[in-house]
Amino acid sequence: MGLKLEKQYIFGREVKNLLRKLITGYFRYFSMDKLNSDGRKLFEEAARMLVYEHPEYKPLVTKARRDPTLDNVMKVAKLVLGEEANQLLITAIQGVYDYTSGLRVEK
Repeated sequence: MGLKLEKQYIFGREVKNLLRKLITGYFRYFSMDKLNSDGRKLFEEAARMLVYEHPEYKPLVTKARRDPTLDNVMKVAKLVLGEEANQLLITAIQGVYDYTSGLRVEK
């Protein structure tokens, strides 16, 4: 029975918390889908810790540092947080209530 074990990396609690704070504070830390100065400070701290823990991710982090758009920051966040990053972003932008749940159309 050939079970394949996936290589899972363990990321530090501080890196995860900083990225969660960055994503949930979307309107505070992003301006026109780019990090503002406060967002850059937060991201730089998380990026520094991430590269210290896992130097193999340095190229991805360097790209996000050079061009800190929402897409590039989310690539790093998805690497660390997984699918939780998408859910945090949706909640940050739309709010905690799902207004579309009762609007399903049956065909």
